[in-house]
Amino acid sequence: MEKLFFGILIAILLLAIPYFYKIFSLKKITEEDLPDSGSWVNLSRGNIYFQWHTPEVSEPLKGTIVLVHGFSTPSFVWGGLLDNFLNNGYKVLVYDHYGRGYSERPNIQYDKELYLETLRELIVSQDIQESVHLVGYSMGGPIVGLYADHYPESTKSTTLIAPAGFSTSIPNMKSWTTMPIIGDWFWRVFSDRLYGIGNMSETQSSSDPLSINENQFLPLFQKQLQFRGFNESLLSTIRHFNLFDVREMYLSLSNKKIPMLALWGKKDGVVPYTGSKEYKSIFPEGNFISLEEGTHDITYRQPTIVGQEIIKFIDSL
Repeated sequence: MEKLFFGILIAILLLAIPYFYKIFSLKKITEEDLPDSGSWVNLSRGNIYFQWHTPEVSEPLKGTIVLVHGFSTPSFVWGGLLDNFLNNGYKVLVYDHYGRGYSERPNIQYDKELYLETLRELIVSQDIQESVHLVGYSMGGPIVGLYADHYPESTKSTTLIAPAGFSTSIPNMKSWTTMPIIGDWFWRVFSDRLYGIGNMSETQSSSDPLSINENQFLPLFQKQLQFRGFNESLLSTIRHFNLFDVREMYLSLSNKKIPMLALWGKKDGVVPYTGSKEYKSIFPEGNFISLEEGTHDITYRQPTIVGQEIIKFIDSL
């Protein structure tokens, strides 16, 4: 009996030590951790990191583009697109979701209401009076869709890049890796292996001169891993935000008649290209660009063509 007791105790310690080590080895993000560019704005759930990019031109600006990133990769993902937007006369607002990048990591439920609320509060906080061009990448697709559906009067156009939410079948998310306690332990202990080892993207390099290739991408991505709350935000999102099928919302949005563009890579291994059929069915009047060799990372591996197509679309409105 005594041996059994000590065996159980040792097993508990072996499980607990790496978990708590990971917790205490991470730091709480503070304003001192922010890069020189960008700043925090205090919203209802905490501080959000954002940055304005404004073209250096004397002509009147054409409008405002708001960029909404995806599940885990923060706002640096837009780096290759910015000059295209700026050189064509648009000012650009980027930000990091709660839990990602340089934003705070509140211990809250990361559901669709949170992401919608955050985008709305950010736009209001910046006193943006005109309607904006929304661009959402991956998970950012459902977020900008939700915003446009709720605030059509504030939305001039919506662009979806490799968008989530058009799947006709939902994977079983009852995996032990998302269960209470054991899921939290797994995501905490193995976060380094999930995000620190191996390749993060489907394509490792690109001939596009504006692309963010793997040797640049990994260091930028890993900066956010030093701050407590990143893994928790991802796990909570998986638990509380259905990213696979939001077609009901998209159907509602289609009735708003807001100009729409979608760009999708035929070789997307994260959000399958088959979802484009649903997009075309829901948005029969929507614009659609198919990238023959594109994978899920077209935003930062093929930013030149992606940026050109977005500019062509919004300039036509």
